[in-house]
Amino acid sequence: MPMNPAEIEGLIKESITDAEVRIEDLRGDGDHYAAYVVSAAFQGKSRVQQHQMVYQALRGRMGNELHALALQTSTPSDG
Repeated sequence: MPMNPAEIEGLIKESITDAEVRIEDLRGDGDHYAAYVVSAAFQGKSRVQQHQMVYQALRGRMGNELHALALQTSTPSDG
């Protein structure tokens, strides 16, 4: 069963509480999304570590309910 954008956003914000999150459904199929996540929690972390934080927030749904996620992360100071 596909995930809806609000569910993805909610999981990320629950885990990364200060996150600003924007989700785009790339194909309109509820299976391929882009997520843009801005958080001060990413400060000092590599891009890989930032992405790992987001994937952890999704609690194992990546590759299951959520087939594909194009992910862009940044800190507020990255603008």
